Amino acid sequence: MELRHLRYFVAVAEERSFTRAAERLWIAQPGLSTQIRQLETELGVRLFDRHSRGVEMTDAGKLLLERARAVLAAADKAGATGEDLRAGLSGTLRLGVSSGPGWSGTSMLLRHFVDGRQQLEVTMMQGPGGALGRDLRDGRLDALIAPAAFAAPELRTLALGQERWVLLTGRTHKLADEAPMPWHALDGQRIEVSGHRDDRPYERAVAAALDEFDVDAELVSSGPAPEQAVACGDALMVTTAPPGLGAGVHARPLKPPRTIDFALLSRDETASPILEAFIAAAGEIAAHTGQRPVLRAAA
Repeated sequence: MELRHLRYFVAVAEERSFTRAAERLWIAQPGLSTQIRQLETELGVRLFDRHSRGVEMTDAGKLLLERARAVLAAADKAGATGEDLRAGLSGTLRLGVSSGPGWSGTSMLLRHFVDGRQQLEVTMMQGPGGALGRDLRDGRLDALIAPAAFAAPELRTLALGQERWVLLTGRTHKLADEAPMPWHALDGQRIEVSGHRDDRPYERAVAAALDEFDVDAELVSSGPAPEQAVACGDALMVTTAPPGLGAGVHARPLKPPRTIDFALLSRDETASPILEAFIAAAGEIAAHTGQRPVLRAAA
């Protein structure tokens, strides 16, 4: 048994899904499934019950989860030595990225940061900003990229930049066009939002932008995947332009332009060398994309 097997197991247990765990670990799902089966064979017990909605831990899995976390925590502590770690060249970074509106520099930052750090392990979790903010404060994440509205007084905040609001429509929707659309054209429209309680700051930002232009639109909940609702029919969504639009989704500029601020959030405590290196890299990318980075500690 190797530490990576325990990390894979913990990721599946926390995500309750092989698909989400594979995305978080940046590995192929079939390979992850094979590693978990090998671990179960080595231990002689079944760790998960598989079903169509994901997985549930067995009693053996619950027991292993507690012990695996202790082993990994001890391994991380023991590994926090040496010149590479002091230089921020190796280690583990647990990064959260909020769903919904996204910062366009995220992919560039990750590519820039991992370049030359062969011993670096990055795990990435995506979800509602509020939920990830709790994970950050509770120590389950090291940093979080999210709209600045998710910042909290007890967190360090590095301004990353701004992204313009756009209107997402289905490609056959009557409002799908290349020309910038006036905000008032959204009067009477239904605007999709996730409806998740941990996405409320984003929803308030959308409402504030609509109110600024006296737009009388209805915010409606489409569930956890509003972009899929956009692609499938008449749904509309006010967000930032995602880096890769689905085949059935069109992004239309809004005028006059309005923006949403993004930030890198971390705990206000002595950071590990790898986290300090990541914050520094984020500042470089923010400067490269035109935003003068400002790091604010908790008050």
